Amino acid sequence: MPHDHHDRDHAHALLPPDPALRVKALETILTEKGLIDPAALDEIIDTYENRIGPRNGAHVVARAWSNPAFRDALLTDATAVVSELGYYGRQGEHMVAVENTDEVHNMVVCTLCSCYPWPLLGIPPGWYKSDAYRARAVREPRKVLADFGVTLPEDTAVRVWDSTAEVRYLVIPQRPAGTEGMDEAALMDLVTRDSMIGAGLALKP
Repeated sequence: MPHDHHDRDHAHALLPPDPALRVKALETILTEKGLIDPAALDEIIDTYENRIGPRNGAHVVARAWSNPAFRDALLTDATAVVSELGYYGRQGEHMVAVENTDEVHNMVVCTLCSCYPWPLLGIPPGWYKSDAYRARAVREPRKVLADFGVTLPEDTAVRVWDSTAEVRYLVIPQRPAGTEGMDEAALMDLVTRDSMIGAGLALKP
């Protein structure tokens, strides 16, 4: 749903603060005991953050770019579409797809924790879970986009969607110019994780 400023019940609101600090402390203890290798752990996390997970979402976006009927179905009922592809999680959340256009750029945030469509995008990046992003994406989305290297035309509106335990969002980035003859597999390589959150743009061919 678009962000509003009234308080909402949230399944994760009762979590203790600073979970990232607790995770780091646990990682330090396990490393000191020789139970984990930080380099190997970093490689595993990178794989799920940037390769395995986002490829599912990239598949959905590339098909939406190249198949108008699929795109229309995705915008109408994303839950059903991603379920048919096997990219639906066990949490039972409702999926919503929003499309970037010349008129509107969409961004996704979870203001109360870090709700995120894992089956489509993999492990959420650290910045998505940070207090700074969660607060600033709502107050000053254009400045946050600038931090990511994205500068939009002044007449392009920025719409921020607040993810929850019940509803997750997938941004369909704009298809880059010059990709008219590319097949679905090639288009997938242009779709980045950040572009499906709205914090980035699709790559140029």
